[in-house]
Amino acid sequence: MKKKTFTAVAIIAATAVVFCICFAFFGYKEKLVIYNGESKEIYKTYDIYDGMEFSVEFVHSVNKSPVKDYFIVKNNKLYAEKTVYSAFGAGVQTEIEEGQTLSFDKDGNMVVEGFDIEFDKIKYIVGTVSDHILEIEGQKISLTEACGKNAHVVFEIRRIRR
Repeated sequence: MKKKTFTAVAIIAATAVVFCICFAFFGYKEKLVIYNGESKEIYKTYDIYDGMEFSVEFVHSVNKSPVKDYFIVKNNKLYAEKTVYSAFGAGVQTEIEEGQTLSFDKDGNMVVEGFDIEFDKIKYIVGTVSDHILEIEGQKISLTEACGKNAHVVFEIRRIRR
């Protein structure tokens, strides 16, 4: 092979490698993905950032009282931040664990904070009697309207195309 041909092939190959690396690195981004746990249909994606918060509010199926779970993104991972509920009973936390605190908000609801629980996935089954409300990025979203009653909704951070 001639020297000019070899040089041209080497330049083309190097350019292709650089392009592939850039595409792989810059073509994907970590996002919060909300999808159906059974069909895998994606309902919504959100760009994430450290400190991003969202919550899901629902009426507990056993306790029959409102519960609001708060989550936060730290280092591209999902963490439970706090839970707010109005009544003790079956299905809700009744003891404060080490590192957690119990306080009361202005409406008299119990606020349990101090969780340090990392989740790969957060899963809910949307109620058939009452709704689940997602609050994120300043919006309140009915999961019944967005996903349907009895939908198996999963929240997960994934690396997906921009």
